[in-house]
Amino acid sequence: MIIRIILAILSTSFFPVMVIAASGHEAATTMDAPLEFNNAMLVSAIILAVTFIGIFTEMLHGMERVKVAAAGAVIMVIAGQIYGFYSPELAVEAVDWNVVFLLGAMMTIISIMIPTGGFDMLAYKIANFSKGRLFLLLALTGTCVTVLSLLLDNVTTVVIFGPLIILIAQAQKVSPIPYLLAAALLSNTGGVATLVGDPPNLMIGSAANISFNDFFIHMGPPVLIALIGVLILLKYIFREELAETPADVSDYSVEIKNKKVWNASLIILGLMVFLFMFHHLLHWEPWFVAAIGMAALKFASKDIVMERTFERVEVTLLVFFIALFMLVGGVEHSQFLMYLGQYITPFVQHDLLVATIILMWVAAILSAAIDNIPFTAAIIPIILSMETVGINVTPLWWGLAIGAGMGGNGTHIGSTANVFIVTISERLARAENDPSLRITPGLWFRKGLPVMLLTLMLSTIFFIIFWDFLSTPLGA
Repeated sequence: MIIRIILAILSTSFFPVMVIAASGHEAATTMDAPLEFNNAMLVSAIILAVTFIGIFTEMLHGMERVKVAAAGAVIMVIAGQIYGFYSPELAVEAVDWNVVFLLGAMMTIISIMIPTGGFDMLAYKIANFSKGRLFLLLALTGTCVTVLSLLLDNVTTVVIFGPLIILIAQAQKVSPIPYLLAAALLSNTGGVATLVGDPPNLMIGSAANISFNDFFIHMGPPVLIALIGVLILLKYIFREELAETPADVSDYSVEIKNKKVWNASLIILGLMVFLFMFHHLLHWEPWFVAAIGMAALKFASKDIVMERTFERVEVTLLVFFIALFMLVGGVEHSQFLMYLGQYITPFVQHDLLVATIILMWVAAILSAAIDNIPFTAAIIPIILSMETVGINVTPLWWGLAIGAGMGGNGTHIGSTANVFIVTISERLARAENDPSLRITPGLWFRKGLPVMLLTLMLSTIFFIIFWDFLSTPLGA
């Protein structure tokens, strides 16, 4: 009994949303035949909890999260074989290869585009167009980041624009802090709108078989409302910084280094958007659309050395995803999540709207405290299992997507994009010997938390007003 109490505390400490519903891969288990706690559940839960603690405390012990996740996956497989609930074959089946291949292909496409100089040119055109009006510069930069986040994951977006924002701010002799923060905050917000805009979306869309169009139709409107709200809020919280008088940058210009590849990449991205919109009719998975775009761009850029291109692909992130899928797959097969969730399912069935809003807020709070990728990986099988007992899980997907995406704005470690922005600001502060250029955790909390709360409140209102639309089952 003591072990079960400790285990429940561990589980609800790190996965509060896990207990909003039943989970598991075997639909045969119902509420009429509740599961009994067993050693397999205990072992899988301990491995999951210890691994997630290791992932979330990466900065304390210094071991990269991919190493922790990989170790946890290996231990889960070995323990699963010993206790008879998991195996290497089941671990491979647990990996959502659609997510892995899609993310890898999109990374490759962007790694080809970045050296062309097209993004540099775009950034300086924005700076010239603003003509010294700093809020207009922030709004244009933020909007551009948001639009790019519709097709690129938010990490890639800030990797592209972060260094460019610093260069533009230095040229105008203004602080880059408002623009760096705006880039991260709006990339997290904008990434919620599409299937390919944020890694959690890829995981949700693949698991729930949500099409590109369905995702955008349901998530586009609340993201647009959130974007407008965030821009208005940023104008207020950065009112002093935006009142500065910048230097003239009208003489600055950047030429595209490889116009042929840049133009080809824009055409191919446009074609990919078209194919993403109709991939269900073509019976193609999203990863295959991205693979077509990657192959087309490789042939359009014959002078590009692919070995160097692949060096810029974040292989560690792909390995991290694979390890997480294997880890969570083991917990699914042990039926531990189903054991926890079976006591809360009646509440979800009683009031789905309240359950969805609670899921969104809890997902946001946890995503602010920890990285939203492992959190999403743990929640997806729970929602999937609810569908097997007849619950309409469609609104839960939307609540999870908004919570995981917009919740990342709350702290400097809420998303990988945030961590990158903080890192380059620290690097700049050291180079300039100016501590005021560093984005501290306290600064992010003061500026980012209001943004998170605003977007969640706007999303909550949107859910209440348009509940009939959001709760309609997909395909109905």
